[in-house]
Amino acid sequence: MIASAITAPAATRAAKRVVSIDVFRAVTMLTMIFVNDLWSLTGIPGWLEHARADQDFLGFADTVFPCFLVIIGMSIPFAIQQRLAKGDTYRDVLIHIALRSVALIVMGFFTVNISELNEAASGISKEWFQILMVAGFFLIWNQYPKQEGAQKWLFTGLQLAGIALLGLLAFRFKAGTTDNLTWMTPQWWGILGLIGWTYLTCATLYLFLRNRFSALVACWIIFNVLPVAGHAGWLRQLWPEGPQDWILGNGAFSAFIFTGILIMLLVTRWQEQQRATQIPLYLAMAGALFISAGLLSRNFFIISKIQATSTWIWLCCGIALLVYAGIYWLVDLKGKASWFDLIKTAGTSTLTCYLIPYVYYSVADLSGIALPEFLKTGGVGLVKSLMYSLLVIGITAVLGNVRIKLKL
Repeated sequence: MIASAITAPAATRAAKRVVSIDVFRAVTMLTMIFVNDLWSLTGIPGWLEHARADQDFLGFADTVFPCFLVIIGMSIPFAIQQRLAKGDTYRDVLIHIALRSVALIVMGFFTVNISELNEAASGISKEWFQILMVAGFFLIWNQYPKQEGAQKWLFTGLQLAGIALLGLLAFRFKAGTTDNLTWMTPQWWGILGLIGWTYLTCATLYLFLRNRFSALVACWIIFNVLPVAGHAGWLRQLWPEGPQDWILGNGAFSAFIFTGILIMLLVTRWQEQQRATQIPLYLAMAGALFISAGLLSRNFFIISKIQATSTWIWLCCGIALLVYAGIYWLVDLKGKASWFDLIKTAGTSTLTCYLIPYVYYSVADLSGIALPEFLKTGGVGLVKSLMYSLLVIGITAVLGNVRIKLKL
């Protein structure tokens, strides 16, 4: 029944761009910057922050990353179809997927190690390490204009300089104590690294299975079952000496992306069937089903982002779809996209937005200037973090106007 919901041609035809995806991404990025600034505040409600690993609780901050992964899934069918439509071969698309993934994994590898930096042994402060790291990212992956001749060589030189800079930082990096120094290690790969590995898996699967909706559903089922099997101990029974997680998060992150993929294929189909006005209702119903599944799962597993439990996965999928239902209704049906113009850049220059805080916090620390405590406390502090988020988006917009924008 589900497999017949989308035929192969419908799954591969180029669809009209869904504006609400960009708005959903912008809102999610604004929220991500906001929750990532909560560490600087005191006296704020606990429900806004991340829950502890052993706490059966869903903090507001615990829902942001899942929403972003769902959005990545929503974007994959459009991105791949556009490349195929302009004449790219499967090999071309695979190379593009691999290069994007490697870029994210490298960025995640660097960012996840920052907190472990031994400044004395490395001969560089965390602040300058972050500033130079982000500079290296921009030198390599900036969206340079397509030019020939001398300008092309200039841009290539800048990219090589970025590679050399990151190589130097990696060489200088030391973690641990003086008598037990270590190099950079993957650890948990960081947010960007997790996105990179998961995107590599899901985008590749979609590329080869995009004409077989039933196979995509099977992938979604597998990625949702693996977290259950892991926490229930079934995987350990199958492979007693095996790793705790067979893949990153035992498939939790891929479950979010594949939820986005399937939802967007269905949305595209409903649009083709002239049922656009009913899409918010369908999305809300799907969201309600996910939340019901999450509440049922709570009888067996706690809500935990850090443990990547099925309860967390399904509750967050439900929340993402409910939020998107409202955005779709407001933006695509009511034509209110202009309401989000203030944060529009966050939906189109997302990676730039994410990395700017690394420089911002570093410059603030090096300057020695600190905000008074009343601006970092309670409700006033929350307003400060919101203003900070808007400032980051504004800086991103200004950088974009002078052609400084990360593009993978």
